[in-house]
Amino acid sequence: MQFAIENALPVLERTPQVMETLLYGLGDEWVNSNEGGDTWTPVDIIAHLIFGEQTDWIPRVLVIMGEGGKEFVPFDMEGHHAIKKGKTMNQLLDEFKILRKDNLAFLKSMEVTNESLDRTGIHPILGTVTLRQLLASWVVHDLTHIHQLSRVMAKQYTDAVGPWTQFMGVLGGKR
Repeated sequence: MQFAIENALPVLERTPQVMETLLYGLGDEWVNSNEGGDTWTPVDIIAHLIFGEQTDWIPRVLVIMGEGGKEFVPFDMEGHHAIKKGKTMNQLLDEFKILRKDNLAFLKSMEVTNESLDRTGIHPILGTVTLRQLLASWVVHDLTHIHQLSRVMAKQYTDAVGPWTQFMGVLGGKR
């Protein structure tokens, strides 16, 4: 499928609702568990999405659409830790929903055209990227974290499902 902003926006608009449906009101044993070691919890995932809303997607759109320098500020993969400090999952979900709504309203106000989708910025690792690639990456980034969240949550029942693990693709089974 070719990227089209009118197809991307509905996915970006739905992500907060998907996360809220999966996580709102769940107990600490769900939202603070991970896959072991230094892997992320659902709280980390939502805080990371918030941090991205604040520092990544729209700021990079503005760099591409602006007239000045085209270099992106490197993304701080640890920035979500400050976001989550002292907040409940429900507070994080509410914050994410508001930020995403505001960012998408701003994006829509920019009236992105096919011509502007070909404008470029400079990613600190990837080099030259287009607005089209950035926006497509925003969609896939959301889907990546929805997948990650499902995997983290399923992992909590690895032992509980017993022999059915072999049929559970999310747990490494064959399906």
